[in-house]
Amino acid sequence: MNKPLSVSIENVSICYGDNQVLKEVSLTVPQNSIYAFIGPSGCGKTTMLRSINRMNDFVSSFSLSGQIMMEGEDIYSDKKPQHLRKRVGMVFQQPNPLPISIMRNMILPVTEHYHGSTAKFKDMAIEKLKACALYEEVKDKLNQSAFSLSGGQQQRLCIARALMLNPQVILFDEPCSALDPISTGKIEELLNELKKERTIIIVTHNMEQARRISDYTAFFYNGIVVESGETEKLFMNPETELLENYITGKF
Repeated sequence: MNKPLSVSIENVSICYGDNQVLKEVSLTVPQNSIYAFIGPSGCGKTTMLRSINRMNDFVSSFSLSGQIMMEGEDIYSDKKPQHLRKRVGMVFQQPNPLPISIMRNMILPVTEHYHGSTAKFKDMAIEKLKACALYEEVKDKLNQSAFSLSGGQQQRLCIARALMLNPQVILFDEPCSALDPISTGKIEELLNELKKERTIIIVTHNMEQARRISDYTAFFYNGIVVESGETEKLFMNPETELLENYITGKF
């Protein structure tokens, strides 16, 4: 697979019509790292995340100034966002398997983008299911509906499905918020494995999760990045009272 990409966000401001959601955000996400976006609801972190995959392109009132760069290339310079989405996968807050079999969920992304035999795609699917520690749990029901899986299994299926295009960057929007602690632990273990070959950005409201799994953290508040840097330094010695109050649960 291709090497992981670094992501550089340079003076990015985002508006929905007259409503400015983000103001001059600048961050660098190194290769092979987990970068957490934290902050209260409505502070702009999910908007930032979705912009890295150009999912906000579907919103007619959306406008962006500044640049989001991957390996020196502005991702908004290509008129076809589907090229970007081969390299940048996304996993959402709620598991979103399709109402088809587990195997069909897995092979559908590659059949839309590539030509190849069904047997080859099935082998790829098994490989990705194993990478997500899901294959042993589902190997006897690959032709059953994905809706037969538990919530945690569905989320791991969605991660495995995202891996089918071998993205260099994967974006996670609160992937554990609907899961129990055991399923959350499995997802966190998986993210630590995935960063060996990919770059990961995660939005989370769970301060302990951010501290456990991320290498770097950015604290968003009212559309700006108040602080960013190495996670342990940010949590151990916040420079602003605002961040200290947030991570200690005072607001």
